[in-house]
Amino acid sequence: MTEINQELTKTFREEFLMNRKQVALQRGVVKNGIVESAENVSAHVKNAPVFSIDLTTGKVSDQKQSGRCWMFAALNTFRHKMITSYQLKDFELSQNYTFFWDKYEKANYFYQNILNTAKEPTASREVAFLMQTPQQDGGQWDMIVSIFQKYGVVPKAVMPESKNSINSRNLNNYLNKLLRKHAVILRQLVAENASPEQIEDNRQAMLQEVYNFLAISLGTPPEEFDFEYRDEEKNYHIDQGMTPQSFYKKYVDVDLDEYVSIIHAPTDDKPFNQSYTVDMLGNVVGGKQVKYLNLEMPELKKLALQQLEQGETVWFGCDVGQSSVSKDGIMALDIFDMDDLFDTDFAMTKAERLDYGESMMTHAMVLTGVDVINGESAKWKVENSWGEKVGEKGYFVMSDDWMSEYTYQIVVRKEFLSPEQRAAFEAEPKVLAPWDPMGALA
Repeated sequence: MTEINQELTKTFREEFLMNRKQVALQRGVVKNGIVESAENVSAHVKNAPVFSIDLTTGKVSDQKQSGRCWMFAALNTFRHKMITSYQLKDFELSQNYTFFWDKYEKANYFYQNILNTAKEPTASREVAFLMQTPQQDGGQWDMIVSIFQKYGVVPKAVMPESKNSINSRNLNNYLNKLLRKHAVILRQLVAENASPEQIEDNRQAMLQEVYNFLAISLGTPPEEFDFEYRDEEKNYHIDQGMTPQSFYKKYVDVDLDEYVSIIHAPTDDKPFNQSYTVDMLGNVVGGKQVKYLNLEMPELKKLALQQLEQGETVWFGCDVGQSSVSKDGIMALDIFDMDDLFDTDFAMTKAERLDYGESMMTHAMVLTGVDVINGESAKWKVENSWGEKVGEKGYFVMSDDWMSEYTYQIVVRKEFLSPEQRAAFEAEPKVLAPWDPMGALA
């Protein structure tokens, strides 16, 4: 064990103070802040919001103080289609509706994992993992597909946002308290050799408590409604007696089974051209399995570009907090000159960042455009879900190099995959540990 020697620290101090450049930097950074002092103006020039392919998408949405980006991004891809097909203006689908059913299903998924691990000690890594966060706002593409396929969607006007959907901290806090209490009861029932019927009766009573909690906090999801709207030509339309499922079928009409998740995880334990899933990751018991195909980055970009060229936006997941300026809506590797500011080297490979916890997917957004120069992508247009006060009225610019380093997942139609890629996706997936970085929720 090596402790810090006081004389050594004194030497460090003297060397710092003798360096006039570092002392000058100190004055600026102490007064203005780290990122403000390191920001590179030239990166703004290179990432002007002009694109050779720029799809019509409308006004951006705002997830407020919640972690529902994955949900907003998925609903936005549907909204883009509906805006074009039905000449809608400022139209949104209800995020609160899908939020309700996701929470409800996550509770049941949690119960199933608790029962599956009920004979393991609470100190086991699996049980500790479950108890750390019984449920949260975030999710994965296949998880939102499970919600859409089971519950459909509704217009935002039918189930608008609530105080607890736009600021979900207290909802999550108390729902997790309730789920942890339920975990104690379920584990005790298993320890006492309770019958399957007793366990099921208790599970159903717990689900009733969860439903009540969510209904009080978020409102009651509609079973039937009328869809009224005026199109861009001011023509009035009404469709009466719709259900969430019939609305999805008629107005969204997207076969979600025709979409696949492509990831880029260049770590040694995840060879390319293989499929993967993550243990204990999901939300709907009996729903769609979370599954990915790991491809090299040029292939991932090629697939995203093909879908955009066909006029369809692309759901994607990334580490949005890395090398980005949200107020200006720029994600670029050279937006900050941190190495020059501190006279050091922060560089790590993408694989190293994943293996050592420096980066993982934290946010989902939508690719709505791309700038193609000499056949190669140069920068990408991104629709965020943080409202219009950031970026260019809510839209961001992502440099192509940034995409390579910090984008981890896209969702595209199967038809764009080569026969070899499709076969690799459909093969039996390798199961990753629950805490693997590819299990991160956006």
